[in-house]
Amino acid sequence: MKFFPVRVVLAGVVLSLVSFTSAIGQSTSPENLVLRPPKGAHPPAAEMGLMAGEVSSSAALVQVRLTQTDKLVDRDIKGAWGLVEFTLQSASDSSQTFTETAHALSQRDYIARVHFDRLQPNTVYRCTTRMGLDAQTMRSGPSLEFKTHPGADLTEPVSFAVVTGMNYAKFHGDDRIDQAQHLIENNTKLPEPYAGADKELGYPALETLLKVKPDFFVGTGDNVYYDTPDNPRAQSVTEMRQKWHEQFIQPRYGELFAKVPTFWMVDDHDYRIDDGDNSGEILPLPETARRILMEQLPYARNDRPAARTYRTHRVSRDLQIWFVENRFYRSDNAMPDGPDKTIWGKEQRQWLERTLTSSDAPFKILISPTPMIGPDDLRKTDNHCDVGGFQYERDSFFKFLKSNGLDQQNFFIVCGDRHWQYHAVDSTGIEEFSCGALIDANSRLARMPGDPEGTDPDGLIKHLHKQTERSGGFLIVRCAQGDGGKASLVFRFHDEKGKILYECTK
Repeated sequence: MKFFPVRVVLAGVVLSLVSFTSAIGQSTSPENLVLRPPKGAHPPAAEMGLMAGEVSSSAALVQVRLTQTDKLVDRDIKGAWGLVEFTLQSASDSSQTFTETAHALSQRDYIARVHFDRLQPNTVYRCTTRMGLDAQTMRSGPSLEFKTHPGADLTEPVSFAVVTGMNYAKFHGDDRIDQAQHLIENNTKLPEPYAGADKELGYPALETLLKVKPDFFVGTGDNVYYDTPDNPRAQSVTEMRQKWHEQFIQPRYGELFAKVPTFWMVDDHDYRIDDGDNSGEILPLPETARRILMEQLPYARNDRPAARTYRTHRVSRDLQIWFVENRFYRSDNAMPDGPDKTIWGKEQRQWLERTLTSSDAPFKILISPTPMIGPDDLRKTDNHCDVGGFQYERDSFFKFLKSNGLDQQNFFIVCGDRHWQYHAVDSTGIEEFSCGALIDANSRLARMPGDPEGTDPDGLIKHLHKQTERSGGFLIVRCAQGDGGKASLVFRFHDEKGKILYECTK
């Protein structure tokens, strides 16, 4: 017999316990914490698979949503009450075994999530699950693998994928609306849906990503579209949850996330509406939007619903990345641009500047849900490169970078939101890489420097990469040491089938 620490997660409250765990990982539940399944409860399935999130050099989150069926029924997949046991074991050291137990309850959309810490850096871990209505009916569930970050002391190579624009309705089609209807809130018409024989598997780019084998996956926002279709648009908790269910039940997501851990960010379409801020009474309200994001995605432990969504990770000795939050703290879009108008808010801006200046990582990457350089469409006012938007904050931040020499310290911006790929160089010399939309049906051609309908009519921005044909795809960033022990950073753009469209080495 072995003793392993076990924590039971109950309705968002972690109760620390010690439980006997046998060599096969079967744990007993304390009698005073027995939870009884509701009358008529279905034995749970887990067809949406496991997802790991926020993997660092020493910790990780793992979650699963228990379900009643293995496919969509009336556009949704019903959740199932259940008990889940997660067992994490190092692939190289069997004594490194951790067990966490959580209940999947209706209050959290039947998502069971656990937190593992005390992990070793640069180590492959395998997480297996067992699930049931109680400890006596447990059976095997899905599994996944992930590799912890090398951390600040190791120079191991690392790569990650950056994506945006995972529009389910544009790929699959939606028979609830007239295809010719103009979608006011999303400023686009639904194209002809994907017609390949593999359609039910989901987005082809996900299969391509699995072949590329990045160490982690970054969803920069627009991970679902509450406002596509516009009528009916997701406004209630049930409707918002449905958007996540239909997305993650696609088999290619389960296959990818079984091998690749995730980091998540939020943008307008998976927050409220197209270009939305925090003003007005249009549904969903900001508090509902935040609640669903923290529920559906492994941002933080269940007992930390107020956790910060902006954060930084020291991936390796050579690389540190920053994830900024661009929706929760912003000023209204309609506010005149100036020193009081902000996307980030005072606290986040101070944190960002403090952590950037204190970092000794040779390469620094700021990952933003929205562009800072672009150019973008002139009609927009919701991001840092938009005229009448938040250019003052952008320019102020760029001055901070230059005054602290960060523009000479291999600092780069990677962004989502825009539906085209580009490598842009601002007039200040700061560079930005836009990952482009993941799927072909959600892509478009770029707004170019010098375009009078764009935010750079004078052509002050230089595009080193631009797409001449619209296509979906993703960005792979790889950091590694080459001959002579000098680190390099490679930005590589792919289309959704994997073809390399552009590569840049720093």
